[in-house]
Amino acid sequence: MAHHRLEKETVVQLARALGFELVGVAPAENADGFERLAEWLDQGCAGEMEYMNRQREARRHPASILPEVRSVVMVGLNYRPAHFPARPGKIARYALGWDYHDVLRDKLNRLLEQIQTRHPEVRGRGVVDTAPLLERDFARRAGLGWIGKNTMLLHKRLGSYLFLGALLLDVPLEADEPFGRFHCGTCTACLDACPTQAFTAPGKLDARLCISYLTIEKKGAVPLELRPGLGDWIFGCDVCQEVCPWNRKSPVGLEPLLQPRPEYEGHDLLTLAQLSESAFHSLFRGTPIFRTKRRHFVRNVLLVLGNVGGRSALDILRALCDDAEEVVREAADWAIKRIEQRHPLAE
Repeated sequence: MAHHRLEKETVVQLARALGFELVGVAPAENADGFERLAEWLDQGCAGEMEYMNRQREARRHPASILPEVRSVVMVGLNYRPAHFPARPGKIARYALGWDYHDVLRDKLNRLLEQIQTRHPEVRGRGVVDTAPLLERDFARRAGLGWIGKNTMLLHKRLGSYLFLGALLLDVPLEADEPFGRFHCGTCTACLDACPTQAFTAPGKLDARLCISYLTIEKKGAVPLELRPGLGDWIFGCDVCQEVCPWNRKSPVGLEPLLQPRPEYEGHDLLTLAQLSESAFHSLFRGTPIFRTKRRHFVRNVLLVLGNVGGRSALDILRALCDDAEEVVREAADWAIKRIEQRHPLAE
């Protein structure tokens, strides 16, 4: 009995029904940005992200993930929060909800199951950013948007607060027209606003200077000269997205699991600085922040206290000079010196 071929329209309808605002199809070919990635890695811009080098060759072609891949279905999910918790100690918007890896992977697996219910012969694999795929390249190739000067994928209506996922399939689907236009024009808002000047050129980010890298990927101590630039970001950074004109009118995300968790409200810096291992686990398990581990998260909080804290923080900081983790002790010591410089005791 002849099988009806899987139609692209079916995939698009199923993906939209699962809540993906953007859906497009790219052919499974070499990633167009691979040479640029190789050059970026050779210049050391990935810092301590060793996995980027280890997976370098795998990023050349999606067959490294699914050998028989013929099509790459790219999806986008808007995570813009309805509100942003207003307190010192900022967390990047993407990390305010539940872990997007789980949310997207679940939806992609459901999409594959629904396709296989109709077409049992189809093989596929859903991937989020833990797999070696240059998602933004394939998203642009699938017509979802352009890659902006801040290296983010930008969409005219949805802006850049987007999670990208991919469903690799072993069947050829009709491909979308690649997104060929570039709508950043002469605007350099993102490049100018970066507190640590992490953009070395439009579209080129030196991760070693990026606040997101320093607060999430960087192990050990943050370089002294970069600490003031962290401002009050304790996890990640949204500055280059906050200033982007394309985000001015972008709509709020519709996926409840990605909206800010109420547990984040009402936690001030001094409470977060004193989190024990078990308190850190219970507050952040199931969220992107859990990945950083307690020692790096508390390190970030202490660096922010050093930047914006007052003398009321000194007792807690002094106690943390005896913490079991060296990276915490060092950050506490630095924060005390910064606060005492900024707020000397009256003579």
